[in-house]
Amino acid sequence: MTKNKLAVIAIGGNSLIKDDKHVSVDSQYLAAKETCMHIADMIEQGWDVAIGHGNGPQVGYILRRSEIAAKTAGMHEVPLDVCGADSQGAIGYALQQNLQNILYQRGIKKKVVTVITQTLVDKADPAFAKPSKPIGSFMDEAEAKRREVEQGWSVVEDAGRGWRRVVASPLPKEIVELETVQTLLDKGIITITVGGGGIPVVDPGDGNYEGVAAVIDKDFASSLLARQIKADLFVISTAVEKVAINFGKPEQKWLDRITLSEAKAYLSEGTHFAKGSMAPKIQAVIWFLESNPQSQALITNPENLGRAIKGETGTWVVQD
Repeated sequence: MTKNKLAVIAIGGNSLIKDDKHVSVDSQYLAAKETCMHIADMIEQGWDVAIGHGNGPQVGYILRRSEIAAKTAGMHEVPLDVCGADSQGAIGYALQQNLQNILYQRGIKKKVVTVITQTLVDKADPAFAKPSKPIGSFMDEAEAKRREVEQGWSVVEDAGRGWRRVVASPLPKEIVELETVQTLLDKGIITITVGGGGIPVVDPGDGNYEGVAAVIDKDFASSLLARQIKADLFVISTAVEKVAINFGKPEQKWLDRITLSEAKAYLSEGTHFAKGSMAPKIQAVIWFLESNPQSQALITNPENLGRAIKGETGTWVVQD
């Protein structure tokens, strides 16, 4: 029996929250359903897939609920690593159930599972010395300073809007549940994993794991997963159909197909891709392609995934 080709698909937050008016659980479930329709198209074309996803807005909502409950009812606050775990379960559930239903309706006998995934980071990562990712609600200065002293938070004033907590965004080093994920994929089971980049954990030095307050870039974590399971294809599903250079300028150009060397050159120029959006996606693709000379990558939006896999659209990044 010929083994299916293997792809890792990293789903962006736009796949679950379309706009500010569609943030309810029901709205997110329906958005997940739409994304799963396109992933099912890919599976129908003969691919096995592992699915990673973002969780930034969802973790923000969990934190806000926790903070409001603590202030109004004296409930305990939920630590950031546990918020990540909560979001992996909830988002995984929405993707898992939708995809399982769609595959069943199409007569495709594939199982789908979610793995609550931890990602090991280096406790000496330079990012911990310069926390930069804002999380949680706005606070006044007095509360921010109190939490800084009592809870060890890093806090910053945010453009005149109030004070916020900031946490580190370290690089992913190891996927703790990798062997489990590999076993599931080897059996042809569609696996949802490294949600939100994975729950950040460190090894304090004794071989155990413990959660840390940090956020991991989901594209970096999905790239690491794709490298370690030796995927044939790495797909980043995002808000745009194709990648552009000179975005928003008169000389803007949409890219259909570029080589690894061209991707490196565009990234190194520092002017084509925004640091907070497209630049990390291009970097994640570069790391993946460097690890496997037979691999390729694709960046497109969810609704064009089926067409893009057929080569009809999207930005393909290929070996030289």
